[in-house]
Amino acid sequence: MRRRALTPLVLAFGVLLTLVASSPALAASYRYWSFWEASGGQWQYATQGPSTARPADGSVLGFRFSVSRDAAAEAAKPRAAADFAAVCAGTPAAEGRKRIAVVVDFGVPADAPAGDALPQDTPRPACAQVAPDATAAEALAQVAKPLRYNSAALLCAVSGFPKQGCGEPIEDTAQQPDPDPSGNPSAGASASRKPSAEPKAGGGGPSTSLLAGVAAVAALAAAAVWQSRRRR
Repeated sequence: MRRRALTPLVLAFGVLLTLVASSPALAASYRYWSFWEASGGQWQYATQGPSTARPADGSVLGFRFSVSRDAAAEAAKPRAAADFAAVCAGTPAAEGRKRIAVVVDFGVPADAPAGDALPQDTPRPACAQVAPDATAAEALAQVAKPLRYNSAALLCAVSGFPKQGCGEPIEDTAQQPDPDPSGNPSAGASASRKPSAEPKAGGGGPSTSLLAGVAAVAALAAAAVWQSRRRR
């Protein structure tokens, strides 16, 4: 009788453990370079890393340094228009080459690592003229050397900024709005687009699914106790 009464409790405990394990951790923040592509005149979070993306002639690429959530919807966008004509108007087309507009945004002073000064506090547009099969990384290298990557091909530095570090998680997960209203909230994908570090769970209350699971476990436990008493 006791063994049967304990069975629902064991099952309930198993359900609770499963819910806790599957409950998503809160998004972590990272200090890193995000990669963007223009679509319809708007910045879109890139679906490939710069080392694998091969933009067509007339494309617009953006690179933004910030403390950001590791999620496209919360990443800070480049603070300049995704406008090919505005960037490449002064660069005539050449046979056997393609033109790529590149916008490099070093971000805001608050996001820079300690001891690192921004190369400039406004976005830097440049027109790269590269081979037809060139990648986004090659276009960036032409206009913003030196670049630095880590062993996982994550883009760590553009024009030597920052001097150290590469997509490191930030301990303080509280997000501050981007001081520049033209950018997304500075809350942040192949290996060279997203931070390689594992997200760290942040603070905050339990998720709805976890609370529901706790309630379900409590109900099962109560039912088990009632059933045990009834059999006795």
